[in-house]
Amino acid sequence: MTIRLVITVLIIAALVLVTWHDIHNFKVYNYEVKTDKIKGDMTFVLLADLHGYTYGPRNERLIKAIDDIKPDAILCAGDMMNATKEKGVVHIEEGEHVLKELASRYPVFCGNGNHEKKLKKYNREFGNLYERYREGLKRAGVVYLENESALFPGKNIRVSGLELELEYFRKFVKRQMEPELLNDKLGETKDKDRDVFQILIAHNPQYFKEYANWGADLTVSGHVHGGIIRLPFLGGVISPAMALFPKYDGGKYQHDGKTMILSRGLGTHTINVRMFNPAEISVIKIKGV
Repeated sequence: MTIRLVITVLIIAALVLVTWHDIHNFKVYNYEVKTDKIKGDMTFVLLADLHGYTYGPRNERLIKAIDDIKPDAILCAGDMMNATKEKGVVHIEEGEHVLKELASRYPVFCGNGNHEKKLKKYNREFGNLYERYREGLKRAGVVYLENESALFPGKNIRVSGLELELEYFRKFVKRQMEPELLNDKLGETKDKDRDVFQILIAHNPQYFKEYANWGADLTVSGHVHGGIIRLPFLGGVISPAMALFPKYDGGKYQHDGKTMILSRGLGTHTINVRMFNPAEISVIKIKGV
């Protein structure tokens, strides 16, 4: 065996180990957002893109990690399951269990991703599974937001959940967002609304500028899975839309004084790979006055 072959084998083995580790483990990422619109500090945990994955029996590792953070509330940016059938069944139970368990001790605000939207839209294929999923979460205390908004009790915070049509998730070519779309779906932000700290749950981060221009002080997103594979200096390699080196792949972004926190996600889908890209629990600390 030549030295070149040995080196090649070692590199391949190392990449396999990194991939195995990143698929089976998550990392806690901490972010800070400052605002003069609320008094005191708040800690949110953002979850996205679990895709039915499990970290230990019934996701005990994941839930314990969140309990250790002791957040004030949970934000869920969608895709907690896969809208695909395995042996004729769509498995929603893992994501559903996580959200119900968390809702038993924290306020939970949940928006839809493209997979929840698929369940909702293609009811000939999936029946009433989406309605059962949504209503079960609501009964457990989850604030489920489908182009709706809710006030956070006792705080000057409004949380809105944006549900986009599936054409905004199409591959290869980004659909342009009509200027009035967000106003039509969520209502126009009036002058009186600008004193409220506006959190927007919007699964697709591609439209961050549109979200910020609408009035979102903080947008929380997912969908991109960190770019699947991350390379030094280049970031994420590919998005679910099959865009190479996507502009938004994971982390914190700013536009015109507004912030987006983009989760790298907790699971995988379609391309079941993570490399130099462990799954993410996002901790967002909002620093008020």
